[in-house]
Amino acid sequence: MELGIYTFGEATTDPTTGVKPTPAERLRRLVDEATLADELGLDVYAVGEHHRPEYVVSAPAVVLAAIAERTSRIRLSSAVNVLSSDDPIRVYQQFATLDLLSGGRAEIMAGRGSFIESFPLFGYDLADYDALFTEKLELLLALRASEVVAWAGSRHTPPIPGRGVYPRPIQEPLPVWVAVGGTPESAARAGLLGLPLALAIIGGEPRRFVPFRQIHRQAAEQAGHLPPPAFSINSHGLIADDSQVATETVFPALKAVMDKIGRERGWGPMSREQFDASTRLEGANFVGSPAQVIEKILYQYELFRHDRFLLQFTVGSLPPAVVRRSIELFATEVAPAVRMAVGEAAPVA
Repeated sequence: MELGIYTFGEATTDPTTGVKPTPAERLRRLVDEATLADELGLDVYAVGEHHRPEYVVSAPAVVLAAIAERTSRIRLSSAVNVLSSDDPIRVYQQFATLDLLSGGRAEIMAGRGSFIESFPLFGYDLADYDALFTEKLELLLALRASEVVAWAGSRHTPPIPGRGVYPRPIQEPLPVWVAVGGTPESAARAGLLGLPLALAIIGGEPRRFVPFRQIHRQAAEQAGHLPPPAFSINSHGLIADDSQVATETVFPALKAVMDKIGRERGWGPMSREQFDASTRLEGANFVGSPAQVIEKILYQYELFRHDRFLLQFTVGSLPPAVVRRSIELFATEVAPAVRMAVGEAAPVA
C-alpha cells in the first residue's frame, strides 16, 4: 500500500493560539512538510485546488513544481484539479512539465471539486456541473493518449484540428486519477475508463462506502481493464505520541472548519460527541496514537483492500511543530507497520 499526505494549504486562524499564517508563510510550511515527508520515505504528497480566501493553493502544479525541486522520490499529485472549470490542455501541459521537472513523479487527480467558486470565476454555469466534467475528462484522456490531437469538439470544448500538445511527459501515460466524494456513478465511470479512483471518506461510517470499491472494480473488469485500476482512500486525521493530545489538538481546528462549511451548506455545528465517534475504529477520522492509526488503517484495509491511503493533517491550521511530528510518526511508526501487515495479507478475491 502506498501511504501519503494531502493538503489544501489552509491559512485559517489557529483556534488555540489565535495565530493566522500569511499566505507566504503557509506556502513555505507546505513545501517544508512535503520535503520532510520525502526525506522520511512516504510515497505521495498531494495538493488540492481551491479558490477561497482560507486556502492558498489555487494552482496545484505551481506548488508541486516548487516541491519537486526540494524532493527526490515522493510522488507529486493534485488533490484535486477542478477539471470542470479548467482547460484540459493547460492542465495536461502543466503536469507534463511537472513530470519532466520531477523526473517522472507527477500525477493528476481530477475531480469536480467540493466548492463552487471556480465556476463563476471562470465563466461556467453550475447547471452544467456534470457535463463539464464528463467532456473535459474525455478530452484530457485524449491529450495524454496522442501527441497530435484531433478533437471534434463538444458543447464545452472547442475542436482541435490535429494539433500537437507539448511538452510530453516522462511517464507514458501520465497518471490520471478520478476523485469522488459520494457518487456511485462516478466510481463506475472511472472503472469503465480504466482510471484509478480516489475516494474521500471524511464522515460517516467507512463500511458504508465499500460498494464504491465493488462498483469501481466490477466496471473495470467488465470493460476489460485487467488488472483493475488502483483504489485510494483519502481521509482526515492527526497522529501524536499520546492519543489524548491528538484529539484535544485537532478538535478545535477541525470544528472551526467544518462549522464554517456547515453554516454555508445548512449543517449543524459539530459536537464533541460526533467528533469522538468519528475517531473510533469504525469512524472516518484517523486521530490518535500511532498504534490506533495503524489499527484503523488495517481495519479499513480489510474492508476495501485499497492500494493507497492519504491523510490530511491540516484540515484547519495547527502549529507547525504539531504537523511535523504527525508526519514523522506517520512515516516512521505507522507506515512500516502497515506495509509489513499489508504485505502479509491475503490478496483480494
